[in-house]
Amino acid sequence: MRGSYTLILGAAMTLCFAAAALVSFIWVPFDVTLVDIPNKLQRPTGQHWLGTDHFGRDLLSMIMVGARTSIAVALIAVGIGILIGVPLGLLAAARKGSWLDEMIMRANDLIFAFPSLVIAILITAIFGAGAVNAIIAIGIFNIPVFARVTRGGALSLWEREFILSARVAGKSGLLISVEHILPNLANLLIVQGTIQFSLGILAEAGLSYVGLGAQPPLPSWGRMLADAQTMVSFAPHLALVPGGAIILTVLGLNMMGDGLRDRLDPKLRGRPV
Repeated sequence: MRGSYTLILGAAMTLCFAAAALVSFIWVPFDVTLVDIPNKLQRPTGQHWLGTDHFGRDLLSMIMVGARTSIAVALIAVGIGILIGVPLGLLAAARKGSWLDEMIMRANDLIFAFPSLVIAILITAIFGAGAVNAIIAIGIFNIPVFARVTRGGALSLWEREFILSARVAGKSGLLISVEHILPNLANLLIVQGTIQFSLGILAEAGLSYVGLGAQPPLPSWGRMLADAQTMVSFAPHLALVPGGAIILTVLGLNMMGDGLRDRLDPKLRGRPV
């Protein structure tokens, strides 16, 4: 039951921000590019529910559009990790002990040696700052994560009886990986994808905080925090609003991941609380 409550609460928190991001495509309370200096640094009011920033922009509108930016960057980056990392992990497991397996895992180690922020700095130095380059940087870092998770899960499955039966039946390693290994790894990959999604939102916020993520006038939670750091003493809501959005979104995703793990892992079903 604990897993059900965690999953429901986490999914509800995540869906709230996802809904805000979707609604922002068709409606926001105020134009996020509208500068209204006479109304700058307002505390939450009936007109501006979360207040305004140092340019008089509505913070609720910026949070809604910023959610769209953060979710899109994290989602595409996780998709890159899955589309490239999972096939590499399956291939490495199918060729365990071969030069191909060794090459894939050493390449993963090389990428792990460079955090996403360092990769983003390198990409930015060549192509310039922007949301696309942030996606590439976070996506590259996700590739070895999914490759390792997939390889580890696949290796344990290759010794199972039903896989041995498929090999005796004459099926190739590629066919076994697609028809038998991958479906049995779906639960593991779903949970890992949820975790990487939350980490992707944190990474996007961090990159935007140092100026390497989404560029103005596109709002970003990380850049909102960076803009607020010199005004926390007299306008704390400027930091509390985007900081709270990041915390609640990441917390919701992590809770949803824990709930999914409890639901999807047969070893954890029915365990005592």
